Amino acid sequence: MPGSDAKTAIERQKITGLVLAGGLGRRMSDDGLGLDKGLQPFRGKPMAAHVIERLKPQVGPLLINANRNQQQYEHFGAPVIADAIEGYAGPLAGLHAGMIRTTTPYLATVPCDSPFLPLDLVERLASELISQEAQLAVAYSGAQAYPVFMLLDMQVRDSLEAFLATGRRKIDAWYAALQVATVDFEDDDAFRNINTPQELRQFE
Repeated sequence: MPGSDAKTAIERQKITGLVLAGGLGRRMSDDGLGLDKGLQPFRGKPMAAHVIERLKPQVGPLLINANRNQQQYEHFGAPVIADAIEGYAGPLAGLHAGMIRTTTPYLATVPCDSPFLPLDLVERLASELISQEAQLAVAYSGAQAYPVFMLLDMQVRDSLEAFLATGRRKIDAWYAALQVATVDFEDDDAFRNINTPQELRQFE
């Protein structure tokens, strides 16, 4: 990656990017039934398009995790994969689906509803993952963790599958048992996610 120290860089082509768009989006509709957040119009195009445009230059292969409207997500030009675990089990289920398909040594994840994500997200996560000899790197801003913005070594797949087999689904409970590097970006706005119609209008 340009500008990275050779000792702490991971080649971009060794990192698969995964956009997590598999949720129900209940807060995105006024009736609580849910709308597909990644496909909601925002500043002239679907919200997931903003996410993909910012993530794609930072990674090699790209995957999209979606459990509905898959044909629409295919228009973004990346393979679309559904959860292998039934029941809209949350971001860990999407991560699990991505790990099944990933062939690179590393996987970076971002949510589909965060159109302002940092343009140096993956580079900085990779630098700390290597320099701290960690298994997983997570974005922070101040005291706030953003656990769906992460980079992980694919060797943690067995750990994730064992955790999911217990029926638990909380992402930070899973990685608490791993060697984790925390990366402070000091920019809450970069990780702002848009969950409701009101927030769509506010940030439009």
